[in-house]
Amino acid sequence: MEAPIACRRPAGAVFAAAMLAAASPAGADPAAGQREVEALTRQLEAEGRKLDALRESLDERSRALEQQRRALEKLERERTRATSAPLPDESQRDLRGGQAQEQRPAPPAQGTPAQETPATVGQAPEAQRRPPEIAPIGRQAGVLTPPRTLILEPSLQYAHSTNTRVAVIGFSIIPAVVIGLIDVRTVNRSAWVGALTARYGLTNRLEVEMRVPYVYRSDSTVARPFNDPSATDSIFNASGNGIGDLEFATRYQLNDGGADRPYFIGGLRLKTRTGKDPFEVQRVSPFSGAEQLEAELPTGSGFYTLQPSVTMLFPSDPAVFFGSLLYAHNFARNVGGGFGTIDPGDYTQFNFGMGLALNERASFSIAYDHTILQKPKQNGVTPPLALTVQLGQLLFGYSYKLSQRTTFNVSLGIGVTQDAPDVQMTVRLPMRF
Repeated sequence: MEAPIACRRPAGAVFAAAMLAAASPAGADPAAGQREVEALTRQLEAEGRKLDALRESLDERSRALEQQRRALEKLERERTRATSAPLPDESQRDLRGGQAQEQRPAPPAQGTPAQETPATVGQAPEAQRRPPEIAPIGRQAGVLTPPRTLILEPSLQYAHSTNTRVAVIGFSIIPAVVIGLIDVRTVNRSAWVGALTARYGLTNRLEVEMRVPYVYRSDSTVARPFNDPSATDSIFNASGNGIGDLEFATRYQLNDGGADRPYFIGGLRLKTRTGKDPFEVQRVSPFSGAEQLEAELPTGSGFYTLQPSVTMLFPSDPAVFFGSLLYAHNFARNVGGGFGTIDPGDYTQFNFGMGLALNERASFSIAYDHTILQKPKQNGVTPPLALTVQLGQLLFGYSYKLSQRTTFNVSLGIGVTQDAPDVQMTVRLPMRF
């Protein structure tokens, strides 16, 4: 049960009342003195309540400061993890986005204590609106080039393949009896392609590209007719070099991805026919009874090609999964020389793989790339011996960041189908300006 007010009065009030009683002259009105004591007591109690309110406010502010301290420590830990996370630079070439807006605490609503609105300490980490970089492999597009940034990328590619075939020039009466010439032929092909690629970022989402290649090719053909009295191998060498087919491309980031959402990049590439045409080179017959071979190797395809594509990158710390799909349309043309109109056939290409950041400077990628080349046509008719060509490669890529502006990339391709190159190696050195 609550005690009477008189019992809960502070000791100071009782002492003040006693002093007033002692100081009061004799014969003074006791009621007036009592009223003065009670007024002083009420004033002291009011001051005590103010002190209690100030004490509670101080406690609340202390709790708010403790919450802010814990929030600051958490933010510092997140920033430390974000700084140490191995997200490669340039080439992730972009998927850039704008900076995150500074987080400011909203003003408290009228009548609401300020401490009830949690305060935001510092600046929130920048929102990841562009995909992380990965070690490029093959012609796989990385992230986009930042706006108003030029990237020059010299590169050197080497490809080698060996193909052995047995050709029957004649006819067979039964499978075991052949009338004609059995020709066993081995062809060793090597190609060196040096290129300079320039990419420029127009906006946060759009970049353009130009590629100028220089091609050197060499073929060595070894043939031995089984039904020929001579047991000596015949060797024919051919080579060619010159400017290749210039390429122009543009890429656009289609969406804002994130930690749990993929990034999609659309692309469009045009390959010209500035290189030496396969139908322009001279042909000879170096072997008896064999078809003609090219005396000089071409450096271009001889056809314009348009390649729409879409690339997907899906970050899943610490890895980045990626894949792309493109369709290339080769434009038919009349090549002359008695060949008429040649349509080399369109092709579809897809690849998929995974990139992994090893540390702040190095990253590693592995992927599989497959191309399906449709049958060619001559004067609108598919030749009887035309085949659909399947090209499959297993790709490995490595990337090392030499500086803030320069990255060293190397990729290795190993053919897994008969028509694919046995080995293909590419070295790139993108430099940002």
